[in-house]
Amino acid sequence: MPDGTTFVITGDIPAMWLRDSAAQVRPFLALAADSPELADMIEGLVARQIACLSADPYANAFNEGPTGQGHQNDRTDMKPWIWERKYEIDSLCYPIHLAYLLWKKTGRTSHLGSGFASAARIVIATWRTEQHHGTKSSYRFERRDCPPSDTLEREGRGAEVGYTGMTWSGFRPSDDACKYGYLVPSNMFAVVALRNLTEIADCVLRDEPLAKDAAALAAEIDAGIREHGIVRHPDFGPMYAYETDGFGRHHLMDDANVPSLLSIPYLGYAPADDPIYLNTRRFVLSRANPYYYEGRAASGVGSPHTPADYVWPIALAMQGLTSPDPEEKLRMLELMAATDAGTGMMHEGFHADDPTRFTRAWFSWANMMYCELLMDYCGIRIGD
Repeated sequence: MPDGTTFVITGDIPAMWLRDSAAQVRPFLALAADSPELADMIEGLVARQIACLSADPYANAFNEGPTGQGHQNDRTDMKPWIWERKYEIDSLCYPIHLAYLLWKKTGRTSHLGSGFASAARIVIATWRTEQHHGTKSSYRFERRDCPPSDTLEREGRGAEVGYTGMTWSGFRPSDDACKYGYLVPSNMFAVVALRNLTEIADCVLRDEPLAKDAAALAAEIDAGIREHGIVRHPDFGPMYAYETDGFGRHHLMDDANVPSLLSIPYLGYAPADDPIYLNTRRFVLSRANPYYYEGRAASGVGSPHTPADYVWPIALAMQGLTSPDPEEKLRMLELMAATDAGTGMMHEGFHADDPTRFTRAWFSWANMMYCELLMDYCGIRIGD
C-alpha cells in the first residue's frame, strides 16, 4: 500500500481478516531472514494489523480503505473501514504472534515500537473486559435474516456465562457464533500470545509494566482453562472441551478452523505428547467428534460452517503438522493433493465422497496450510 503497509485479501473475498492474513504469510517467515523484501512485506502486514485492531479490537475483517463494503447493516458499531465486526479472540492473537515470529526469525525489532505497545495494551484491556462479559462489556452483535450461526442471541450479547478467568468470545475462527462463550482453543492461543508479548515487553520494549500485565493475564486465563476447560470423557479420559460457559456446561466437538483443539501443539500451548492433548486428539479424529467425517475419498475434520460430510484441507494439514509421524504427514499431503478436484488449489471444504463438490475455489489460507505442511515434512518448521 502507499503507506508501506501490506493488505492481504482472503482469496475470493476482497477483505483482510486478521486471522487469515497472518496465516497466509506465515510460510514466508522461513525465507524472511535472507530476503529483506519478504521481511518488509510481513512487517507491512504487522503494521496494517496493528492499525486495524487499534481502530477496533472487536472487528475481525477490514476493507482496504473506508469503502463501506461488507456487512454494514449489522447491528453493531460498524464503520466504513470494517468489513465485518464479529468479535473473535483469535483476531487479536494472530497479529501479536506474527510480530513475535517475525522478530524471532529475522531479529527485526522495527515493528515492535510504541504503536505495537499501544495496541498490546488495547488487547489486554479488551480481554480483561471480556473476562466479565456480562457486566463490563458493551459489545453487541446482531444480523437480521441470517442463519442462527451468524448472529448472537439475547439481543446481541450471546449466551449467558459465569466468571472462569478465561476471556469471552462471540464467534469462533470459522466466523460462526459460539454456543458457549468461553472458546477453549482460542483462550489457549491467547495464553500463547500473551507469553509472546511478555517476552517482547521484557527483551525489546523494556516495558516492565506491560510485561507484568501480560504475564498476569496469561496466568489467569491458563488457570481458567485448567479448571473449567477439561472434562473426563467416558471413552477418551481427561480431554479439553471446545467451549464452556462457566456454569458446568461443555460443548464437545472440534472445528477445522484454527485455533482448534487439534492445533494445540501448533499453537504452542502444549507439546504433541501431552497426555490430555493425546486424549483430545483421539476424540477429535473419531466419530465421537460430530464434525469428523469419513467417506470414499477422504476422512477428516469439517465444520458446521460448511455442509455435513465436507472435510476441510486446513484440518488435514493440521493433522499432519501436529503429528510426530513422517508417514502421517506424507499421507495428509498426498490426500490433500488427491482431493483438489484437479484445480491445483486447496478449497475450504470438499465432500468426503466426491472432491469435485467443494466450497470456495480460491481460499488462500488453505493453500498456505498445504505449503506449510510440505515445508514441515521437509524439516522446515515455522514455529520452532
